[in-house]
Amino acid sequence: MPFKCPAEAWIVGGTVCIGGATAAIAYHWLSHNQVHTEAVGRVAKFASVSRYMAEPITSRQVLDANRDDMKCRMEELVMRIQHDFCRSLEAEENFGKKFLVDRWERKEGGGGITCVLQDGEVFEKAGVNISVVHGNLPKGAIQQMRSRGKQLAEGDLPFFAVGVSAVIHPRNPMVPTIHFNYRYFEVTDSAGQKQWWFGGGTDLTPYYLNEDDAKHFHRTLKEACDPHDATYYPKFKEWCDKYFFIPHRNESRGVGGIFFDDLDGPDAERAFEFVSSCAHSVIPSYLPLVRKHKNDSYGDRQREWQLLRRGRYVEFNLIYDRGTKFGLYTPGARYESILMSLPLNARWEYMNVPQEGTPEAAVTEVLKKPKNWLNL
Repeated sequence: MPFKCPAEAWIVGGTVCIGGATAAIAYHWLSHNQVHTEAVGRVAKFASVSRYMAEPITSRQVLDANRDDMKCRMEELVMRIQHDFCRSLEAEENFGKKFLVDRWERKEGGGGITCVLQDGEVFEKAGVNISVVHGNLPKGAIQQMRSRGKQLAEGDLPFFAVGVSAVIHPRNPMVPTIHFNYRYFEVTDSAGQKQWWFGGGTDLTPYYLNEDDAKHFHRTLKEACDPHDATYYPKFKEWCDKYFFIPHRNESRGVGGIFFDDLDGPDAERAFEFVSSCAHSVIPSYLPLVRKHKNDSYGDRQREWQLLRRGRYVEFNLIYDRGTKFGLYTPGARYESILMSLPLNARWEYMNVPQEGTPEAAVTEVLKKPKNWLNL
């Protein structure tokens, strides 16, 4: 199971039965009262949570008894984000298509909830996963973290990791694909010293360029970042542009967004508030684009172009994404959910080059060089 994933496959999920026969899925509706926790000089509120997609991985008794623990707070956040995003996507479907829900447990410790909507009228494939895992770090993970500058002791290193990850592949080529991932990691050495950090981001991959869409998307992310630190959006936008780049194609995967990792300041409370703001910005950044374009007309040419661009998405995820590769080679990994980020259908053509002056050429040109969408 991967422990550091800057992109799609940080969440290692459960096997999802998504093909063929009709499946009966039981949703667990969890009542949860709004509570307050007091800290020095402040009162912090947990948001009221009325529904999750399934029972939490950590027991509700433990969550209720440890409301000031960051691990429990982050687990409650990702459960809420998963539920709200899944229900928002379902509401866009015209004929009541629902997410299949798979709650799984990991024998090494923890588990996750994998939600997949497949073959919808609006969403060809949509996956929204959460993972709450713990255990001892394998050597490969320790080496990777040390290469990023983490000072980790020798011997067994207990860890805890929690996150939410989603990739949405729409059916209409005029609706862009979105990916987001927000996570928290905690590791404790033999002396009881704890290290923690947050990571994540949101990015957009359109098949056809609509500058108003890109500006709306980036503006929403900037509005989520600015109240916490005015430097976050430009810094994390640049980081996103550099990470989601396909070197052998010399192009970006999409029009960017924000991406950050190893965020351990200014303190845990403010870092959590920032991550919460970013996670809650996903719906307002994306759903207006879905509603705007889901009924747009398109033909075979647009569909074939969409499938070609999805091929580039696959290339990035399987060749360059560190989290995907790390997850596939980790004992106990749940491969179905690691590969959840891949589209249901994709296409590869030999030496496909869009004709100059076409809409396909326009989006390709933008992908060759990151753009400052907000003219900052």
